[in-house]
Amino acid sequence: QVPLLESGGGLVQPGGSLRLSCISSGSIFDGNPMGWYRQAPGKQRELIASITSDGYTNYLESAKGRFTIARDNAKNMVHLQMNSLKPEDTAVYYCNRVPVSNRSYWGQGCQVTVSS
Repeated sequence: QVPLLESGGGLVQPGGSLRLSCISSGSIFDGNPMGWYRQAPGKQRELIASITSDGYTNYLESAKGRFTIARDNAKNMVHLQMNSLKPEDTAVYYCNRVPVSNRSYWGQGCQVTVSS
């Protein structure tokens, strides 16, 4: 089993929506806060949304009101609904536990491109 597998990325016009999904191994997911990170070209990876095991959420300021993170504890899955997408949201998106360490495994991520 791949420890982390993201899906749902693609090309979307500004103002559009995408829903990202991530399935995780139990060792990463169970009982841990999970988050969505993104890395834009030439920039460091940043945490944009997180959710605790009992559903408390937190968002990067630029994501508030546009992105919604959710988790399905029965399926070890985390989702990110992204609305009102902007060109500056273009990045590779990853899911992982929160916080991560230097030894953390990273999946392939999924590319999100917002462009007209």
